[in-house]
Amino acid sequence: MGVGAIALTTMLHDEQVLAIDKDKLTPEVFDLSPKQTVFQPQAKAMISLFQHGGPAHMDLFDPKPELTRMDGKSYDGDIAFSFVKRATKKLKGSPWRFDKYGECGTEISELLPETAKIVDDICLIRSMHTGANGHEVSIRYMNSGIAGVTGRPSLGSWITYALGSETKNLPAYMVLTDPGGHPVDSTHNWSNGWMPSMFQGTVLRATEPRILNLNAPQHLAGEVQQQNLGFLEELNRMHLKKHSGERDLEARIASYELAARMQDSAHEALDISQETKETHEQYGLNQNESREYGTRCLIARRLVERGVRFVQLFHNGQPWDNHNSLKKSLPAICKKTDRPSAALVQDLKQRGMLDEVLVHWGGEIGRLPVVEGDPATGGRDHNGQGFSTWLAGGGIRGGMTYGNTDSVGHRASENVVTPNDYQATVLRLFGMDHKNLNFMQNGLPQKLVVKDKSRVLTEIIA
Repeated sequence: MGVGAIALTTMLHDEQVLAIDKDKLTPEVFDLSPKQTVFQPQAKAMISLFQHGGPAHMDLFDPKPELTRMDGKSYDGDIAFSFVKRATKKLKGSPWRFDKYGECGTEISELLPETAKIVDDICLIRSMHTGANGHEVSIRYMNSGIAGVTGRPSLGSWITYALGSETKNLPAYMVLTDPGGHPVDSTHNWSNGWMPSMFQGTVLRATEPRILNLNAPQHLAGEVQQQNLGFLEELNRMHLKKHSGERDLEARIASYELAARMQDSAHEALDISQETKETHEQYGLNQNESREYGTRCLIARRLVERGVRFVQLFHNGQPWDNHNSLKKSLPAICKKTDRPSAALVQDLKQRGMLDEVLVHWGGEIGRLPVVEGDPATGGRDHNGQGFSTWLAGGGIRGGMTYGNTDSVGHRASENVVTPNDYQATVLRLFGMDHKNLNFMQNGLPQKLVVKDKSRVLTEIIA
């Protein structure tokens, strides 16, 4: 009760940090109801085809005549190798032919004949840059905004937190994993971080049945189940009223209620037998190499068609990490993904959905222009200094390339695009301002896009 305490109280009052009566506090409520946007949105949903491992851009999307001319010669630039024992500085030109396609004349490798057919609908970014060669560090930068940091919400979590869902019968954020297992960095790829768990990606099983225990037992189905669910809802609301503001409790109740509604809608959404034979063939379901990935791409289209906000497809491990046997391993993963990826864009366009559905294709890094190991049987090491990705639909200008790497494809040299630039652009397409999208964590505003100099790529927006 001395003068010091009075002075301290006055200072705290002036700084507005005095404790407030808990009865006067209004706890923040989180839900998936549709939210207002800052700008007029061009995209309403997004499908991300994430390509773990680092697709070799100079063999797929970024032709380098100088690299071909210098094949076998020593590279005089500085290189950061991930695997020093197998490292060389011998340049390796692409063994595959590039040709111009579409009205735009974009050059694409012969390994991607189906992607070549959609070049007029995509924006090919040739100047991606993470600045790090490691997989996990770059994956986290691409997915959650900061290189190498775990425990942060993914892009899908931010979008569903900011915009909510357009369906009450399916999760807003859904993940389609590979039958072979999880990707590198596992569940961090679709984590909700410190956001409530309702914003985490909901993982569908990689094989049928994709959702277990979807149907009620025969003796509990129908009116009996409805009565039980109604009574359970009353109990949940009473319990929540006693524990107002507990995010995990709110999210758990919401997930149980969603699970009940999914009994009617999930079967229909995941039933690709409703699609025509022509659609199945379009996605490559009639070919062994592309059947599995094509099935997931088709399911992704059916999900966004029914109001799911964000869908991500992942591979087992990192199949684009072609350190060895490049001439064998790279064509193999292209055969798996090329037709389904292109079919997704074509199908969305045919159905009049592409204007509102943003499609992303790309990995976390690229590959080096030098050979790793033996020139005849080796591959390429990691390269986060420059690589390619593409976007289509959802307000993106099609039929264009953006940015460049240097003459051998090592470093992004023109219109460099960081993951934060990519994220800022995606948020703008959804009608959000990356500078003002915040989530309060421990009293501090957290952001997806953390770098002050990050920018929206207005040049690629239609």
